[in-house]
Amino acid sequence: MSEQDNLQEADGKKEVTVSTEIIEDSTTTKQDVIEEIEDTETDDKVISEIEESNAEDAEDEGNIDRHSIAKKDYEKMSIGELAEELEYLVNNKKVQAIKSHVEEIRSEFKSKFSSLLDEKKEEFLNEGGNEIDFFYSNPIQTRYKDAIKEYRTKLNAHYKSLEKSLKDNLAERLEIIEEIKGLINVEENINTTYKYFKELQERWRNAGPIPRDKYNNAWNSYHHHVEIFYDFLHLNRDLRDLDFKHNLEQKVKIIERAEELAQDNDLNRAFRELQVLHKMWKEELGPVDKVYREEIWKRFKAATKKIHDKRQVYFEQLDKEYEKNLETKQAIIDQIKDLGEKGSKTHNEWQKKIKEIETLRNNFFEAGKVPIKVNEATWAAFKTAVRSFNKKKNTFYKDLKKDQYDNLQKKLDLIKIAEENKDSDDFETTTSLMKKIQSDWKNIGHVPRKNSDKIWNQFKAACNHYFDKLHAAKNEANKEELKAYELKVKLLEDIKNLEFSGNKETDLETIKSHIDKWKALGNVPSNKRFIEGKLNKTLDASFKSLKLNKTEAELIKFDNKLEVLNNAEDSRHLDNERTFISKKINEVKSEINQLENNLQFFTNVDESNPLVKDVIDNIQKHKDNLALWKTKLSKIKKLY
Repeated sequence: MSEQDNLQEADGKKEVTVSTEIIEDSTTTKQDVIEEIEDTETDDKVISEIEESNAEDAEDEGNIDRHSIAKKDYEKMSIGELAEELEYLVNNKKVQAIKSHVEEIRSEFKSKFSSLLDEKKEEFLNEGGNEIDFFYSNPIQTRYKDAIKEYRTKLNAHYKSLEKSLKDNLAERLEIIEEIKGLINVEENINTTYKYFKELQERWRNAGPIPRDKYNNAWNSYHHHVEIFYDFLHLNRDLRDLDFKHNLEQKVKIIERAEELAQDNDLNRAFRELQVLHKMWKEELGPVDKVYREEIWKRFKAATKKIHDKRQVYFEQLDKEYEKNLETKQAIIDQIKDLGEKGSKTHNEWQKKIKEIETLRNNFFEAGKVPIKVNEATWAAFKTAVRSFNKKKNTFYKDLKKDQYDNLQKKLDLIKIAEENKDSDDFETTTSLMKKIQSDWKNIGHVPRKNSDKIWNQFKAACNHYFDKLHAAKNEANKEELKAYELKVKLLEDIKNLEFSGNKETDLETIKSHIDKWKALGNVPSNKRFIEGKLNKTLDASFKSLKLNKTEAELIKFDNKLEVLNNAEDSRHLDNERTFISKKINEVKSEINQLENNLQFFTNVDESNPLVKDVIDNIQKHKDNLALWKTKLSKIKKLY
């Protein structure tokens, strides 16, 4: 008989038995048969799932329990934490027990490091780098690669040493099955045969792991022939019954424990222990009396199914949570797409959107797992949306860099002007120039970041050098202006205390001579110019006492004012005065026109009428003022 025949014999008999039981039950309806078949298929699926998992564990020496190593929430871990967890598993756990852990860590690390790489590349490009020159290295990535390399080395070594051992162990177990099959044909003392049977069982227990794809068939074949041997032992019922009794007691304990586990709320823990119970049932215990075989197996399957069903409900709930997580992640992807499609036109707008994208990325990673069937597609959609945003952003900054280099050249030209004029003594001309280039600098816009500080410091140094020199010169001039102020304070007191002779011509000349002295003293500091107003008030009082014509008095004061404005460093003061007078002239002309228009309404009214006379007088008053303002304007024009 071939190896394949040996491994399939037990399963074939089992199928026939089930079919016979269904057919022989004469009270069974067609619907009952269908339901029983469906239930049996469901039970077999549950048992098969457990047996497949146990087969994977059993392939390794020492029956490694992969489920005893808890999986952490890798999706929420940083790349540093992922690398650290991988190092811990590789260095502290058996390599054959951590395959699924390593795969999940590898997937998360790859995706998160890829995102980090994209960010660093964007920063590099935004700082003016060329894509071909980009290179990024991270010590965490080095740790991760070293741990993966160590894991693969250990895994290869494990499989290399395991391969021959698994084949030898399988051959040993098949040989044991053949020897058990041959015991029922041996013609010798039954006690001797039974003793040899026990030796074969001990050899079986110590035979070691076999390939996982041969595990279930080998064990089923073994149990099948063990049961046949026990049925053959009817000649020595005592030996058989002792084993049956022991096995029954142990299997009942296993069933009771399984029934307890069915009440456990920690479903993953309960299912892992259930796997251990099935392993004990199959690998450590033999058959029981035929009377109990079907009954206890059904009881064990019932407890198993209950745990499985509860676990299925749990996973269905998880699936619902994963579906909600998928909706959340899809909404995040749509938001990222929307931000990318809208784009921005300014650096500040892009920076704001970059922060929004970073928040959305974090929300995506924290949203939790999605159904495994759409996990890769969801991740791919997320990466595509982010890349689309980054592409549009990079295009903006690529164009912006061209503008920035144009701006750089413009600012270098301003630096040249500033450095060429920083030592100038022509303060009147150069000050305006320096203020203009400072204003131009502000309006030019951004330059590449790597040049920004350097050229700003260079430009600022040249400007500061000039203005420090200007302020030093002004401070020296201020000393003279302060002295002029002190002398004008004394002269103002002298003017206030003037005693007039009563001769208008003589007294007017006296006032004019003091005004000439005032002019000769020069300018005062800008914060002391209020003294000019005090002089005008004093002159008004003096002119009033002399009963001087208002126009003449105004022109005398205006001549003094013009002298001060004309000698001021800032020519804008004289320009402002000219603008003010021109505006007053226009206002007075407008008033005269309005009054003359009003006068036309008085038809057939004598000029002696009080209302008419009042309007005529008002018109004349405005004309006198107009003449005065025009005279002032002509005096200013002469200065230009």
